[in-house]
Amino acid sequence: MELRDLISSAHKGDISTSALTQEILTYLAMFIRTQPSLFHGMLRLRVGLIIQVMASELARTLAIGADEATDRLLNLSPFETKNLLHHIMSGQEYGVTEAGYKCSIVSLPSCITSKSPSQSQITIHPSIDPELTGPSDPMVGSTHSSLEEADISDSRTGIWIRRRLLDGCLNRVPHGFYTRMWALLERCQGISVGGQLLSNTLTQEMTSGEMKFHLRCEAMLNTVPEPEFRQLVVEAIMVLILVVEYNVVQHLGGIIKVEDIVQTANYIFLQDQKSLSGDASLCCLSGNKSASCRASGGICGLFYDSAPSGTYGTMSYLVRAVCCVIDT
Repeated sequence: MELRDLISSAHKGDISTSALTQEILTYLAMFIRTQPSLFHGMLRLRVGLIIQVMASELARTLAIGADEATDRLLNLSPFETKNLLHHIMSGQEYGVTEAGYKCSIVSLPSCITSKSPSQSQITIHPSIDPELTGPSDPMVGSTHSSLEEADISDSRTGIWIRRRLLDGCLNRVPHGFYTRMWALLERCQGISVGGQLLSNTLTQEMTSGEMKFHLRCEAMLNTVPEPEFRQLVVEAIMVLILVVEYNVVQHLGGIIKVEDIVQTANYIFLQDQKSLSGDASLCCLSGNKSASCRASGGICGLFYDSAPSGTYGTMSYLVRAVCCVIDT
């Protein structure tokens, strides 16, 4: 009774959304019993945000508006709702088949191999559009001449920005992340994210494995409203953690503003794009504000869609940004 009232209050009496929330909670309970590995790196689940990302996934995949996507989500069968939720939780690529107004969720390999001439009336939309242009490594377009390499890169477009969006919505962090943050706090005066400070005095009040400490860290990360920007913040903190674990420096100085590290990394990324005439010259470096792809947190969309590893990966830029920002 209390849970039902809480759900109804959160959705301001909207019966349809309240029923969907109860349905999602039921499926999450099923997944945590049968596939607990889906929840690794998560402490708390924000069901409202999960519903939003389910609707946004339908909107992006079907190329429809937000209102129509929400309507489609509410009209999915219980099986398809569970199927979509599972694909989002697992990060598995999927396709959405359309037969009139009816939508079905299928795993991407099966939606590719099962298509036949008799199914010509069914439209299949993959969760990652293979026809999109612009490589996930934004330097590829200007530095590689091989058509084969360009084709491989094009097929990966949108994967990393989508993964960061999903992980941010699910509050997913790397293994042992919060425990390792405790050691990071010992080497600085504090960490600031979203205007909220995590002081190093917490290391004297709580242990590294204490759940209360982990929840405080997560609460700080949740002050970032944009899920994909939140994941870049997590990546930046991971760089700081590695600096501590490998004893690169004895002390990291005063209060570390993690957003400044991410913004600096984006600036360095754009400078590299400018010098190499990369794809950002068509958006954020074009000088045309209407063509700029700056979205969440003012970060270039190409930076969001870069893989963490590699010469032009986000981790490389975050390492360079840490060297610029941290006062040691």
